[in-house]
Amino acid sequence: MKLQACSLGRLALGSVLAAGLALPVRPAGAGELPVAPPTKQQPVKDDVFGIEFVDNYRWLEGDNSDPKNMGKETPEVAAWTDAQNAYTRSVLDNIPGRKAVEEKIRPLMEVGSISSPTMRGNRYFFSKREASQNQPLVYYRDGSKGETKLILDPATIDSSGLVTITWYVPSLDGKRLAYGTYRAGDENATLHIIDVDTGKKSDFSIPSKVSSVSWLPDGSGLVYRNLADQNNPYSGQVMFIGMDQDLSKAQTILRQFTKEENAKLATTYGPGGGLDRDGKWLQLSYSTDTRNNDLWVADFAEFKKTGKVNKVDILVGEKAMASGDIVGDTMFLQTSLDAPNGRVFAIDLKNPARANWKEIIPERKDANLTGVSVSKNRIAANYLKNASSSIEIFDFAGKPMGSLKLPGIGSAGLATEEDRDEAYLSFSSYNYPTSIFKVDLTKPDATPELWERPNVPVDPSTVEVKQEWFSSSGGARIPMFIIHKKGLKLDGNNPTILYGYGGFMQSMTPGFSATNFQWFDAGGVYAVANLRGGGEFGTAWHEAGKLDQKQNTWDDFQAAAEHLINSNYTNPKKLAVMGGSQGGLLVGSFVTQRPDLCKAALCLVPLNDMIRYQNFLMARYWVPEYGSAENKDQFEFIRKYSPYQNVKKGTAYPAVLVTAGEHDARVHPLHARKFVAALRDATSSGLPILYWGDKEAGHGQGKPLNLRMRDLVDQRMFLMWQLGMLEGQAQVAK
Repeated sequence: MKLQACSLGRLALGSVLAAGLALPVRPAGAGELPVAPPTKQQPVKDDVFGIEFVDNYRWLEGDNSDPKNMGKETPEVAAWTDAQNAYTRSVLDNIPGRKAVEEKIRPLMEVGSISSPTMRGNRYFFSKREASQNQPLVYYRDGSKGETKLILDPATIDSSGLVTITWYVPSLDGKRLAYGTYRAGDENATLHIIDVDTGKKSDFSIPSKVSSVSWLPDGSGLVYRNLADQNNPYSGQVMFIGMDQDLSKAQTILRQFTKEENAKLATTYGPGGGLDRDGKWLQLSYSTDTRNNDLWVADFAEFKKTGKVNKVDILVGEKAMASGDIVGDTMFLQTSLDAPNGRVFAIDLKNPARANWKEIIPERKDANLTGVSVSKNRIAANYLKNASSSIEIFDFAGKPMGSLKLPGIGSAGLATEEDRDEAYLSFSSYNYPTSIFKVDLTKPDATPELWERPNVPVDPSTVEVKQEWFSSSGGARIPMFIIHKKGLKLDGNNPTILYGYGGFMQSMTPGFSATNFQWFDAGGVYAVANLRGGGEFGTAWHEAGKLDQKQNTWDDFQAAAEHLINSNYTNPKKLAVMGGSQGGLLVGSFVTQRPDLCKAALCLVPLNDMIRYQNFLMARYWVPEYGSAENKDQFEFIRKYSPYQNVKKGTAYPAVLVTAGEHDARVHPLHARKFVAALRDATSSGLPILYWGDKEAGHGQGKPLNLRMRDLVDQRMFLMWQLGMLEGQAQVAK
């Protein structure tokens, strides 16, 4: 099968000139790889604190002539994207064995999913996706085991599968459902309301990225968060509106600072808020960092009567995370205040001075408190120990009542309601399909009752899961999960995917993916490293991988690769690295710092130009995490690792597939575009550098099954091609 050269399409406009063409490469068993479409160089010189940078591909950012149009796509950028996409399709669609791999992956991709139920009275609301459905549907049952009844099917809104129901919140009586929808992954959710019994949708709607919705107890109104201006990601506001009111009558409870009021806090995540179940207390917060916030409460009745918000301080001006569940007049506060691994206080909201706080769940030094939920008589505390979940149960005085029985080492979550001790446990691991269990929190030692588990066409017991530790910079000990087929001969020649994230205090914990079994069946190893910058070991672990400590994250990922090689799992010609978003930045840093350690890389919706990232979309949210090149001290450490600026001519870079979403509201596609152009011009390896700019997707959220299927096959084929697996996989697929 000979790969055909793609048409340059709109490049015929003459907008793109030849520069840095990819070298011909031969996929195994295929003809010559066509030459990649050209990308013109149009140098722009920047002087940043006395350091000169030459940006050859500034034009790929789009229209930067006006701050209001920052990064808006231009015709020549659109032409470049079309040409690159056509080229990438001509390569990936014609790799021999694609059809066999797709046929093997399809039934694994079609494995269904189900959420834990939200309980309102006797009604149980949940989402579920089955077989070939593109998106989850929303259902309810009268009773835990009652008949399943459909409420919402996004396919009736848009048959393309591009519309996502991103959240839903039932009223306390279970008669109405508020829900949010967005299209093509843009995350710009609009709130809608539907009558559960009749299926009639209300004309009532609220636009502009609505989230954090709370119903008044009698269903007469909503407290919610949205953007005052959907084109301004730094215009967050917490609002109240009565169901009988016009949207123009919505009242502001808390809003984001303007730059003139507070330049720093104007570009954090800003305000958040919600109403307690009884409708008595507003809980209000304001982000001061990527993982820290101020916290207040306010009397909601007073607000409704006067229109004024009398905020009462709970935790203000501290470098700490704070959130709580309110029962009656008591807040059960989870906080990292003077406790990097987290602890819980009981606070009397009628007398909330800190001197009156009662610590009911102290900090554990051996585990990180990741979440707290409250039932009628119990508090459930979710801990991570060595990146695996445990759930401990306490009474309201903090007395330990036992721990929930989990199926094994994995990831667990708990759905509770304050009017009952019935709760629903979700559990997943690399070798345990995602399952929902019914539990009684007054009997934590009882065996959980299985409520729902999708059927999976694989045998999870056929894979082996290990956790290994390795050393990184500064003597840090880093854990990593390693998964592969039982009995696999580990001879240093095993194709291996190394995955990581390492940022924003997000934890990479065990989770089930049926599609990984195609990789295991083909003889592959899958490894997930728990890097500094994540949240696996609390606030201190996060702090050790942010700002001027960010190189620690990159060091950890490189050390993980070296461990896999030195422990005889794989070798540099059989190793691929993979990550998305912050993980895309991780992969970009890996490729530019240690290109010798891997053969291939999947760099998905990445940040790559860290000198300019803060100028686009919502990226100033992340300045507390990364810093900004506008600050001289922060510029000094950013420039040392920013992938785009550290691409070096004549370096033998691995094969790289870089993706972007044209509707991405978080990470601008410019990062992927510029990185691909720079790598392709610089590399001496002759290995392919491919770009895929998805015109029907954003950052990845809400992508329908058919597009996720295409993307996964693309990624899997790219890696199997580059790691020399095609012949073996063809045999497996027969």
